[in-house]
Amino acid sequence: MSFNFISPLDWTALVWFALCWVGYALFARRKSKIKPTIATSLSSVRGIWMNRVLTRDVRIADVTALGILQRNVTFFASTTMFILAGLLTVLGATEKVIELTDTLPFIIENTRASWEFKILILVFTFVYAFFKFSWSVRQYNFGIVLVGASPDSDATQEDKDLFIVNANQILSRANDSFAHGLRAYSFAMALLAWFIHPVLLMVVSAWVVGVLYRREFRSYTLEALKAAGKLNY
Repeated sequence: MSFNFISPLDWTALVWFALCWVGYALFARRKSKIKPTIATSLSSVRGIWMNRVLTRDVRIADVTALGILQRNVTFFASTTMFILAGLLTVLGATEKVIELTDTLPFIIENTRASWEFKILILVFTFVYAFFKFSWSVRQYNFGIVLVGASPDSDATQEDKDLFIVNANQILSRANDSFAHGLRAYSFAMALLAWFIHPVLLMVVSAWVVGVLYRREFRSYTLEALKAAGKLNY
C-alpha cells in the first residue's frame, strides 16, 4: 500500500501532532502523581461536597447540581455529533472545497487524497471526543444514583466513608472523561492549521501543549482549588 498521497513534511507534522497529544497525556498523568493538578485539587473539593451531602436531609440541590454538570457534558456530546456530520458532508464535497481553498494564497495546495486524509484524521479525533463525552454522561448518571442512594444520618461512619470515597471516585472519573474530550477538542483546533501548512500544525500543536500545561499546572484556577480543598468548613 502506497503512502505517497501526502508529502513527507505532512507525515512529519502528523507524527509531531501525535507525539504532542499522546506525550502530553502521559506526562500529565505521571505529573499529577507528584504535583497537584486541577483534577486532583477538584477531587479534594468534591470530597468535601460529598461529605456535606451526608449532613443534609434534603439533597435535591445536590442532585440538581450533578444534573447541571451532566447536561454540560451532554451539550458537548451533541455538538460533537453535529461536527461529525459537517465533516462527513465536507468529505463528500471534496472537489468543491479544494477549488475554493486553492484560490486562497496562504493555504498550501492539497490533492484530493491528502485533503480527504486530513478530514478523516479530524473525524477520528472527534469520534474519540464523542466516546469520552458519552462515557462521562453515563458516569454522571451513576453519580446521581449514588447521591440518591447515599446513607442517612443514622448510618454507621464506615458506610458514610465508603459512600464518600466511591461517589468521589465515580465523579472524578466522569470529570476525567470530560477533560479528555475537551483535550481532543483543543488538539482538533490544532489540526485545522494542517490545512494551511504542515509546519503551522507543528507550531500550533506545541502551542496547545503549552496552553494545556499552564491551565492544568500553573493557573490561578488551580491555586484557588488547592486553597478550597484545604479548608475545613
